[in-house]
Amino acid sequence: MRADDVAATLARGAPTLRASHGTPRFAVGQQVRTRAGRVDHHTRLPGYAQGKAGQIERVLGTHVFADANARGSGEDPEWLYTVVFDGTELWGPDESAAGLRVSIDAWQSYLEPV
Repeated sequence: MRADDVAATLARGAPTLRASHGTPRFAVGQQVRTRAGRVDHHTRLPGYAQGKAGQIERVLGTHVFADANARGSGEDPEWLYTVVFDGTELWGPDESAAGLRVSIDAWQSYLEPV
């Protein structure tokens, strides 16, 4: 790669989709809860979504698990899902959260069935 090409290559990003082994644990429409509690490493699970109930909106396939990759532990691919939360689940009954829906992409190890 030439130095002039570095910025454009980095802007495109790297594909994270990996071959799937096994079947996803969760299905579209299923209710799930995110894990709660502090972890002593990098995590892509936002603090405001920890311990909250949501619904699987999409199954995205198996992707590089960012938590493991950031620690230098390799790609450790996991199933990735889009999970949708009601605003009141995340921020309580405040009227500004009413009707709000927030989605995050969450790895399988972040989730448990409700």
